[in-house]
Amino acid sequence: MERSLSMELVRVTEAAALASARWMGRGKKNEADDAATTAMRTVFDTVPMRGTVVIGEGEMDEAPMLYIGEKLGTGYGPRVDVAVDPLEGTNIVANGTWNALSVIAVADAGNLLHAPDMYMQKIAVGPEAVGQIDIDAPVIDNLKAVARAKNKDIEDLVVVILDRKRHEKMIHDIREAGARIKLIPDGDVAAAIHTAFDNTGVDILLGIGGAPEGVISAVALKCLGGEIQGRLLPQNQAEKERCEKMGIHDINQVLRMDDLVKGDDAIFAATGVTDGELLQGVRFDGATGTTHSVVMRAKSGTVRFIQGRHSLKKKPNLVIK
Repeated sequence: MERSLSMELVRVTEAAALASARWMGRGKKNEADDAATTAMRTVFDTVPMRGTVVIGEGEMDEAPMLYIGEKLGTGYGPRVDVAVDPLEGTNIVANGTWNALSVIAVADAGNLLHAPDMYMQKIAVGPEAVGQIDIDAPVIDNLKAVARAKNKDIEDLVVVILDRKRHEKMIHDIREAGARIKLIPDGDVAAAIHTAFDNTGVDILLGIGGAPEGVISAVALKCLGGEIQGRLLPQNQAEKERCEKMGIHDINQVLRMDDLVKGDDAIFAATGVTDGELLQGVRFDGATGTTHSVVMRAKSGTVRFIQGRHSLKKKPNLVIK
């Protein structure tokens, strides 16, 4: 992939964030998601690449744009797999709460797992605890391993987990072990990324979330030197058949970093829609919009934070071709 693609992708996430942020706190998650998707798709047309959506808004008959298999870009440039979540945290934006993002992950063609929209069990950590976790180990063992790797007491650890009934036992076990918990309503991509940044105060992500989000998180953590392990959790025969089509014949298979994103290169870009521990949300001031983004590349290990100031009068549709 060409390194200039990194900045092009930030333009895409900025546009999606600016469009969806207009709906913050207005209780209309579908409108926010539609705005993000439309803006993202518009700017993708200007990006010099030959991209194919492998993780998107759904199948062709479910989504009018950014559907799985859709071609993106100008038609010249590198051939890449594209995973998108125009608005990671639709409920977050609707309610005006924390850590909604617009995100994109890309890798060379054929290198991203084409994860179906189903549940995935996950465990994720930052660079210090790489090689120390095991998705099959008891919670207490993983907490001890992460605490040891980070030179902390278990009582100092912060575990992020989605606030769902299915996690009641895991939450009980974490509390019994003495670790602290940050329950989140949505947005486990942001939570996975936070494990790799000390200033967020997050040490480990545990629990069950979406499989597409697991792949997107894997790209980010590959760029950051972290680790995620996952296991697909099909809920019915149709989902089991989807796993078979992906080449996953053993549904108990543990998916590791190289299963989720192959190769030595990948790019991740995200722009904050609402405020979070890592990124600020969009600010509007008359005809100006301000964005805060992060973009990173696995091959170089470079992580850039970008503050953008956008004249909305000069690009009312969020793009200048």
